[in-house]
Amino acid sequence: MDNHNKKIIENAFEKILKGLENNVDKNGTKDTPKRVSKAYDELLSGYDADINKVINNALFDVEYDQIVIVKNIRFYSLCEHHMLPFFGKIDVGYLPNEKIIGLSKIPRITKVFSRRLQVQERLTEEIGESIYENTKAQGAGVVITAQHLCSAMRGVNLPGTEMVTSSLFGSFKSDPSTRKEFFDLIK
Repeated sequence: MDNHNKKIIENAFEKILKGLENNVDKNGTKDTPKRVSKAYDELLSGYDADINKVINNALFDVEYDQIVIVKNIRFYSLCEHHMLPFFGKIDVGYLPNEKIIGLSKIPRITKVFSRRLQVQERLTEEIGESIYENTKAQGAGVVITAQHLCSAMRGVNLPGTEMVTSSLFGSFKSDPSTRKEFFDLIK
């Protein structure tokens, strides 16, 4: 995020605090707008990321024709509707087609897309599509299990409720046995 945009965020939070001025400790919140701007710079860093640079040619010629799974990738994102966090775990699988991707690249890809204002459904699709297309896999799948603070802290007020989304590509979508194997492996 450039300095101009950081300043816009900082000014917006100054206005929010001004609207709460009778209810907040002015000494404790004196530098809050700067801290919030810095936090958003990190939490929304996925907009500045380039997937090709993240992958960095870490695609390797390896003969392997079985499903590869990376489970329990922890993530944090911000709901685009309320700008409150949602968080949980991501399970990713793919069926290689001549190339495998470096192990660390899958969690890095999930971080790029989760560090944007999101809805869980889109996040699931973007991660799966990126892995499927960049590895040229026979198939790929993503399952995200998350808790949303927008529904836990406000609105319906149901802490602990989890939302589960899945996205399937190629053979994970078209072949029932491959799909079943993927879901069995991530259980």
